[in-house]
Amino acid sequence: MATTTASVDVLRSADDVWQLIGGFDALPDWLPYIPKSELGEGGRVRRLTNGDGDVIVERLKAFDDEKRTYSYAIEQAPFPVTDYLSTLTVHAVEGTPGTARVEWSGTFTPVGVSDSEAEALFHGIYRDGLAALVQTLKV
Repeated sequence: MATTTASVDVLRSADDVWQLIGGFDALPDWLPYIPKSELGEGGRVRRLTNGDGDVIVERLKAFDDEKRTYSYAIEQAPFPVTDYLSTLTVHAVEGTPGTARVEWSGTFTPVGVSDSEAEALFHGIYRDGLAALVQTLKV
């Protein structure tokens, strides 16, 4: 099983950041790679469409509004992995009022590619996604 994590600190409160990204249907609000999201099954499944028209179907596995975190699994995607589970979390940064740390991590089993190739793919997605979040928060 392969794994990767990316994180970024932003000059906003954890509650403010969570308000933007904490909804399971909120990716289009801050992630340009995903311009469209549709919820199904009472909000437990999201059908995402990326800019190329590829469809990604993800299922919410855990959600904790108080701890500002959720985890989801990929059920359908054009990625060379199976058993994908990802977690998005927002923490207040201790000792630095008004600063939040956003962490995006995932575990997965590569299919047809090496662990390092799959890790690089998802690390890039997480890193670029968090950079887009920083840009969105600057507006």
